[in-house]
Amino acid sequence: MADIISRDGTWSFDGDTVRIVPGSKVHPVRQDLGELAVPLAAVAGVAFEPDRKGGRLRLRLRTGACPVLRAADGRLKDAADPYQLTVEKDRTGVAEYLVDEIRNALLIEQVPDGPVDRFLLPGPSVPVSGGGGDGTASFDGETVRLTWNWKAEESKTGSGAVTLPLAEVTGVRWMPAIGLENGSLRFDRGGTASAAPPKFDPYSLDLWGLSKREYTAVLVAAAVLVRMPVPAAPPEAAPPEDAPALGRASAPPGDDHDVLLRRLRELGDLYEAGILTDEEFATAKGAVLKRL
Repeated sequence: MADIISRDGTWSFDGDTVRIVPGSKVHPVRQDLGELAVPLAAVAGVAFEPDRKGGRLRLRLRTGACPVLRAADGRLKDAADPYQLTVEKDRTGVAEYLVDEIRNALLIEQVPDGPVDRFLLPGPSVPVSGGGGDGTASFDGETVRLTWNWKAEESKTGSGAVTLPLAEVTGVRWMPAIGLENGSLRFDRGGTASAAPPKFDPYSLDLWGLSKREYTAVLVAAAVLVRMPVPAAPPEAAPPEDAPALGRASAPPGDDHDVLLRRLRELGDLYEAGILTDEEFATAKGAVLKRL
């Protein structure tokens, strides 16, 4: 078990899962999202970026694995990103050790860093609510509800709160306020996007960027996104016998010993081919031997 505890939160890694627990005084998005259990199969990479005050841990997920990142589409501020951790100066050694442990596990398990075709994390728990500006969005797993405050336009308040069943949602888009431009949380119905500006669209929140809590609208978007009805996928074909496993859970029961021996052979091949350095080979080999 490798773990690091800082004022910003706690990260731990047990060989299969990176567990992330936010601190008590973090950005509202991280606070409301709560504890995360990130499977190794969802991780594309990890890095520690040192600075004079300590540094920052960054966990890079495979594209499409996390509904929050999919909903945010690269627009989250660092402070709101649940996969970053500020590290104090006296914790830098532990941070570097954690990075080594995760990287070794990715190498041993041969986890690819490419995109995935399904979410590997469950997304925000429901019920969830968020937003600001001219109203609040909430979602209970089945229905989206938009309620307005006194700042909303009459085109919204005149019709009262909006209730939108999940089955009618064909798209959801979140955009934070940037500079002088307002943001929005928009829900599409019938496969088409409304042409009306968010301030007049009854299926949109107009986000003004006046508080950090407005960012929590991205959690509503993510919760809806991960639960939206999608066409049934065709049955998955059985993987070829020589396909690398993505994690220990994918190996047949009782075959762990054979899987680890195969990993040793693969590491040897990579080393002989010059892909792994002496240090990388020794570290990865030691990690495998510890699990035999």
